Amino acid sequence: MANDSLVTARVIGDVLDPFYSSTDMTVLFNGMPIVSGMELRSLAVSERPRVEIGGDDYRVAYTLVMVDPDAPNPSNPTLREYLHWMVTDIPASTDDTYGREAMCYEAPNPATGIHRMVLVLFRQLGRATVYAPSRRHNFSTRGFARRYNLGAPVAAMYFNCQRQNGSGGRRFTGPYTGGRHAAA
Repeated sequence: MANDSLVTARVIGDVLDPFYSSTDMTVLFNGMPIVSGMELRSLAVSERPRVEIGGDDYRVAYTLVMVDPDAPNPSNPTLREYLHWMVTDIPASTDDTYGREAMCYEAPNPATGIHRMVLVLFRQLGRATVYAPSRRHNFSTRGFARRYNLGAPVAAMYFNCQRQNGSGGRRFTGPYTGGRHAAA
């Protein structure tokens, strides 16, 4: 099953169904790798990340999506999910720069509250088989995967993001199963 931090943060449930990770995915902001559950300020994520994909068969292609299930406000997410980024046709064993940016990166800049930013990787059936939606708001990762026959995710991670001068941290109910990491 997906790692415990996705369950604790309710990414499993709000965005994804339970799945087993089968491909390595490393997300780096400004050269710094991030771990699922990290707290990042909007300034730290203002530039598009580099996402490295595992695997050894260049013929295999992946689609990466980055969504905010808490838009515009975690208490009232009427725009759930907001699509911040989409890259398709990423060959295995490369990074996002080898794929096709179908929806350009829009840096997270939450006005209120702490938002979960979820990066999800899907294995495609073939190249040039996945296309961007016409709008960013009210995107559905599950619906998108069904539409393009992507199946379950092969990797996912998330980070918490808040405005530069925000304070506090995300509060979860239930058993605590993961560590917190801080970054500027």
